[in-house]
Amino acid sequence: MHDINIGIIGGSHTNDYYCEIAYKVGELLAKRNVTVICGGKDGVMECVSKGVSDNKGIVIGILPGNDKSEGNKYLTIALPTGIGYMRNFLIVRASDALIAIEGFSGTTSEAAFAVSEGKTVVSIGDLYIKRKETDGKLIKVERPEDAVEIAISEAMKHISSITK
Repeated sequence: MHDINIGIIGGSHTNDYYCEIAYKVGELLAKRNVTVICGGKDGVMECVSKGVSDNKGIVIGILPGNDKSEGNKYLTIALPTGIGYMRNFLIVRASDALIAIEGFSGTTSEAAFAVSEGKTVVSIGDLYIKRKETDGKLIKVERPEDAVEIAISEAMKHISSITK
């Protein structure tokens, strides 16, 4: 049963190093029966989607445009929104915790919104967000295995806090 949603955020352009990390994150999440939510396009999103797909998991792409075909070929479900990058807020809201893999200003904006919503973002790569005491956590790790374990643990805490 897929009770946990983990959002993956990252650059729409990436290099082989971060693509391999994203693939491994997708593989590990699929093996743990976690539903993966991402922006559904290229770069980190496509690499994580392939990792999920190759391991028979579920990956949902929340797309900025109106056309399902703009999503990458590894998505289980492509959801066109027609709202452009405002879809980043949907990714955050649908996720119990997030993993940020590299990325630039778009990734930073998604992570900042998640943290301000009280959610945990586990970061692989350079990401800095100045936080208030009442914000969610930003946890930096280097290994995909650590990112997945921490994100799942934090997601479970989030789920239990909203179901009380």
